Amino acid sequence: MNVYDIIRRPVITEQSMADIADKKYVFMVDINANKTEIKAAVEEAFGVKVAKVNTIRMIGKVKRTGAYPAGRRPAYKKAIVTLTADSKTIELFEGMV
Repeated sequence: MNVYDIIRRPVITEQSMADIADKKYVFMVDINANKTEIKAAVEEAFGVKVAKVNTIRMIGKVKRTGAYPAGRRPAYKKAIVTLTADSKTIELFEGMV
């Protein structure tokens, strides 16, 4: 499995951008990936040291489609990756803060 199969995309929100000051980065990841796979993928892709990984399973919301039947957005998994104090930052997020 490729590292980019595990790490899908960064999550860009006000809260996730505020956490960058504490070296916390939020990524949307593969729904079947575990914490050790996510840690290895982030370390390999960005060349950083990961201290901790927290994961959250997000259930897809039910949305109205006008009439019967209601649609559903897809479920996904988020990972909050905390880097070690001596690790460099991830350049992908540099211009966004």
